[in-house]
Amino acid sequence: MGLFDSFNRQASHDEASEDSASPVSADTEAGAAGKGAYVSAPLRSYADKKPVNREAVPTKVVAVLNQKGGVGKSTTTINLGAALGELGKQVLLIDLDPQGNTSSGLGIEKGELERCVYDVLIDEGTALTDVIVPDVCEGLDVAPATINLAGAEVELVSEMARENRLKGAIESVRGPYDYVLIDCPPSLGLLTVNALVAADELLIPIQCEFYALEGVTKLLDSMQRVKTYLNPSLDIFGVLLTMYDGRTTLSRQVASEVREFFGELVFDTVVPRSVKVSEAPSFGRPITEYDSNGKGAQAYRALAKEVVDRG
Repeated sequence: MGLFDSFNRQASHDEASEDSASPVSADTEAGAAGKGAYVSAPLRSYADKKPVNREAVPTKVVAVLNQKGGVGKSTTTINLGAALGELGKQVLLIDLDPQGNTSSGLGIEKGELERCVYDVLIDEGTALTDVIVPDVCEGLDVAPATINLAGAEVELVSEMARENRLKGAIESVRGPYDYVLIDCPPSLGLLTVNALVAADELLIPIQCEFYALEGVTKLLDSMQRVKTYLNPSLDIFGVLLTMYDGRTTLSRQVASEVREFFGELVFDTVVPRSVKVSEAPSFGRPITEYDSNGKGAQAYRALAKEVVDRG
C-alpha cells in the first residue's frame, strides 16, 4: 500500500477561519474547581472484580500512538474505551504515558496508588492484574500510570528482553478482555517500543491542523522496524481524524491529505473540535457520561461501532 514510502508533504498556504472552540466560560471553570468537579474513582482491587460469565474471546491489543503531542491520544483512549464499554465490551486501558492523563482523566487519584504500570515493567513480581483499577466505567478497567513511569526508560536499558516487558504482562489478561487499549507517550522511546511489541495493531490519531502530518514518516518507519525485528504481525488498525472543524479550509485540506495518503485505513468517523470533550477530563469522566448527547460523545460512539465492525 506504500505506507512506508517517504512522505513529502507540500505546506498549505490557505488561510483558515477562526478556531471553532469557544473559550471555557468562567462558570465552567468555577464548576471544575468546585465540589464534585474531580471525583476520584475509588481504589479497588482487580481480585474483587466479579468474573465475567462468558467464553474466552480473542483479545485485540491496540496501541494509540502518535509521536506528536496534543493530538488526542489520551482523549481517544478514554472515550473510545468508554464507548466500547457501552456496547457491552470488556475493555482494559493501559496508561503508558508518565503524564498519566488517561488515569486522571477517568478520576483516578494517582497520589493514592501504591503501584502502577511502572511496577509491572520493572518488578517481575508485579503482575498487570495487581495494578488494575476495575470498573471505572461500564465495562472499563484501567492500569494506571504515575510520574514514576518516567524512570522506566532509564531503568529498562540494562534489563534483558526489555522490549517485551509489556507484552509479557498483557498475556495474562488476554481472554477476559475484548480490547486492550494502550495510551502511548508522545515519543518513540523504550516505553513506546514496548507498546509496539505488545500491540496487535496501531490506532493513529491525527489532529486536523498544520503540523498534523509532520513526523508521520518517522512513526511509520519505527513501526516498520519493530514489525521487521520484534513483532511481525504489527499493522495499522486505523487512522482517526481529531479536532476537526469543517468551517476551516485547513481542517478540510488536512483531512483530504490524510485520506489520500492512508486510504481506507482512515475511519469514516471524524472527531470534531469540542469544548465539552476538553472539559470532561477535569471532571474525571469520559465524554459519553459528561455530555452524553453532545457531538463529541456521538462521534466516539460512532468510532466504537466502526472499531467493532473492523473486527
